[in-house]
Amino acid sequence: MKIFVKVKPNSKEERLEKMDENNYSVWVKEKPREGRANLAAIKILAEHFGVSKSNVILLKGRTSKQKIFEIDKGIS
Repeated sequence: MKIFVKVKPNSKEERLEKMDENNYSVWVKEKPREGRANLAAIKILAEHFGVSKSNVILLKGRTSKQKIFEIDKGIS
């Protein structure tokens, strides 16, 4: 499934907030340098959806705060 995520880097805490069915906001402590904030967002999303980090794929928005991720939940 595809989700739209607004990543807020350099935050004091890490958290995830579901805005609606496909839109999320993610706060990460990492700075937006060398993909660190993206990796932190992937980790938080993987934990939230109960999948491995390799099942969370950044499709669009590598250098933007607005991102599109693909979550592959696999076969349940």
